[in-house]
Amino acid sequence: MKALLAAACLALACGLTTAQDANFSLVFAGDTTLDDAPGALINRGGDPFAAFAPLFAQADLRIVNLECVVATTGEPADKNYTFRAHPRVLPVLRKHVDGVTLANNHSGDYGRQAFAQMLGLLREAGLAQAGGGMNLAQAHTPWMLERQGLRVAVLSYNEYMPRSFEAAHDAPGIAWSEDEQVVDDIRLARAHHKADLVLVFMHWGWENETVANPRQRQLARSMIDAGADAVIGGHPHVTQNIEHYQGKPIIYSVGNFIMKETDNAMQRQAWVLRMEFDRQGAAGFETHVARLDARGIPRRDPNTPSPCWRRGQAEVGTCLAGRPH
Repeated sequence: MKALLAAACLALACGLTTAQDANFSLVFAGDTTLDDAPGALINRGGDPFAAFAPLFAQADLRIVNLECVVATTGEPADKNYTFRAHPRVLPVLRKHVDGVTLANNHSGDYGRQAFAQMLGLLREAGLAQAGGGMNLAQAHTPWMLERQGLRVAVLSYNEYMPRSFEAAHDAPGIAWSEDEQVVDDIRLARAHHKADLVLVFMHWGWENETVANPRQRQLARSMIDAGADAVIGGHPHVTQNIEHYQGKPIIYSVGNFIMKETDNAMQRQAWVLRMEFDRQGAAGFETHVARLDARGIPRRDPNTPSPCWRRGQAEVGTCLAGRPH
């Protein structure tokens, strides 16, 4: 009997929360481009999500940052990198995720007509989105959903300079992280949309920097002061540090997930984030290490320690594939 009790206690310690305390789980993966090799894999009947499919399948809410436009129209912008995927990728995307964040520096790669087409295609595919819209008001309106009796607001913003492709009062585009507007959006999510929880997804920071810069820290803290329960970021293409502020997690960057080929070894290691929530906010999180192959397709790495945390812990710890290390 004592052995059984000890085993039960150990099992509870390894989990993020007990079944009684947990309400819903989120899985979030970072920068996801579905053109080039990943798109070709889908066209051949393959699935670039396959290695992480079980992790996504176990979550109540599944989100990725869609770092490409999905469309058949438009002309490439005058920039170094432009990403456009064919709509044939959407059934595979919908198989694994409930929605996407669109406030990033590649949503406008093929112009406003292509972006508007993507909004319609996502809707037809049954995919929600945050951070984009046919006008400024829509881009700043949270994606509202219910999970396990909780009303959840999802907001998404781009912070990457130069400021571009922002939605206008009469033109489609993305949400920009204007400080006062972000604070207002978070407060409105609580007061007007009656959200129990507010999750903010950011596209910010500088590429290849593994530590968040002062601007990221200032903005993250102002969002939590306004009422956000968690701030989760990407864009640097590498993982960044994690902080807690007012008892709430700030994951500055989870890195890439499905990304065009890169010869930068730092950009080929990333995290897939799993976070659990209850009515008090974030109850805990764990990160699962992804290693991208030469095509930009992620594979699981269960042998590399990565950050994890449970409510009540003073510091972020490390885990192996979600288990305490």
